[in-house]
Amino acid sequence: MVLLHVKRGDESQFLLQAPGSTELEELTVQVARIYNARLKVQRLCSEMEELAEHGVFLPPNMQGLTDDQIEELKLRDEWGEKCIPSGGSLFKKDDIGRRNGQAPNEKMKQVLKKTIEEAKAIISKKQVEASVCVTMEMVKDALDQLRGAVMIVYPMGLPPYDPIRMEFENKEDLSGTQAALSVIEESEAQLWWAAKELRRTKKLLDFVGKNEKTKIIVKIQQKLEENDDDSCLNSPWADNTALKRHFHGVKDIKWRPR
Repeated sequence: MVLLHVKRGDESQFLLQAPGSTELEELTVQVARIYNARLKVQRLCSEMEELAEHGVFLPPNMQGLTDDQIEELKLRDEWGEKCIPSGGSLFKKDDIGRRNGQAPNEKMKQVLKKTIEEAKAIISKKQVEASVCVTMEMVKDALDQLRGAVMIVYPMGLPPYDPIRMEFENKEDLSGTQAALSVIEESEAQLWWAAKELRRTKKLLDFVGKNEKTKIIVKIQQKLEENDDDSCLNSPWADNTALKRHFHGVKDIKWRPR
């Protein structure tokens, strides 16, 4: 099995094993899928930390408003009234105004926090240092653990607009967020090794040979827009003869026979 050390830019992501005979179409999709799934786990962990501290998400029309504004507009958090954590809640105001402040009790809070730490460990970049390969099954296991913890603390579920529920249902809307810049569409993913693109039409062994004990560093990136790198070559300043004509004062002169 060829050992792939996957990076994004210069930052380590995870280790993956694949036979040299693997089609690069399949491998590229596999790497992109694990890469994106790890990002999903990270986003869920971040939101679940907020859930443990401040309870469920407020309705979009109530977020960022003061208590006086909510009362004046006669707004009501109907889902918040239904989504009470197991064992009751403790009020802990969310200063950002995204969550309703009805936090789980200490016991349920620890259920969430312990599971978050376990999920983070599964997808941690420290797995590279420990020479542990990450598989899609491992990442799915982390997602299942997080889902299970939320169901223990909120057996009735979360509001449909809560980003945690939306992530679990694959309905997350990342448009306009910093997180969206990290995601790489599977169809747009490219793998690079030794300054060469590992083209999807070939096999891994076409680049690394038949030695199954090879270890390589591959970089994953979004496919560049066509002509992104060479559009400047069509500019007048990129035309050497045009520059010479300009400096010799013969720009755009048309020559005719006598």
